[in-house]
Amino acid sequence: MLLGTWNLENLYRPGGPFGPKDKATYETKLAALAAVITELDPVLLGVQEVGEPEALQDLAGMLTGEWHIALSTHPDGRGIRVGFLSRTAPQVIADTNAFPAKFRPVQSDDSGGQESAAGRGFLAVEVTTDTGALTVAVAHLKSKLLTYPGNRFFPHDEGERARYGAYALYRRAAEAATLRALADELLAGDGRTRDVAVLGDMNDEVQAATTQILLGPPGSEIGTPGYDRPDQGDAVRLWDVAPLIPADQRYSRIDSGRRELIDHILASHHLVHRVTAAGTGLPGAQAPQLPSVGPDPAARREAPGSDHAPVWVRVE
Repeated sequence: MLLGTWNLENLYRPGGPFGPKDKATYETKLAALAAVITELDPVLLGVQEVGEPEALQDLAGMLTGEWHIALSTHPDGRGIRVGFLSRTAPQVIADTNAFPAKFRPVQSDDSGGQESAAGRGFLAVEVTTDTGALTVAVAHLKSKLLTYPGNRFFPHDEGERARYGAYALYRRAAEAATLRALADELLAGDGRTRDVAVLGDMNDEVQAATTQILLGPPGSEIGTPGYDRPDQGDAVRLWDVAPLIPADQRYSRIDSGRRELIDHILASHHLVHRVTAAGTGLPGAQAPQLPSVGPDPAARREAPGSDHAPVWVRVE
């Protein structure tokens, strides 16, 4: 089976403040997304940047066969949220944006504003596969693309850029800790026997501190001697499948000309040892052909497809 994650990039119906301006542009975008999903043929696909539930329904309607949808009830201020497209009916087991009990609010702007919850909810579902139950959480952490007061995408000066970069990092770190708390619940101390995955747009790369928070106990990374040596951490650890992706494909987005892997799939001990392949883009294809994006997300409002490549794993 194939399990994947994909940021669909501003999936809105036309005519609103964030979606494409006309129906033809919208239908072109849907067709491009549907073609990729059809070729991927996932059992379960975590999706991000669903701006309107109806738009995801439109996309599902362009796919062959029966598809089921699950969406978080915790969108951000623009209405975007995470969700799943699934071949079988998913059972929602968690939908939350609440920080862990001991976590305090984090500063979010120069005026002293604070955030006490994740900007977008985390959704976890369980599906039945040919090999048993699979539990998966999908997330979309705070972006590194910065927004300044007045909905500006460019700072007045470098001091403002630095401060708002720090505020974004505070939020992403808090959200990563919140997602890790959800992962602990899903693993239930039994990662050696449970198939659990945490996936989504984490908005930072493999070695970033926020991404590392998600892994749990250190050690046993893929490619190290400890990977095949059982230890106590296996019960609660998650493994990022990034090292299994061919090096020339190890990116899911291009930011100002620089390739970066910011979309991730993390798997429990039982699941990661059943992974037979991992990649970005389409299985068997060349490295993803992606546009290079800049600091203004509105610049791609009329663009087809997505500025992200899907990330996937094949599991035996």
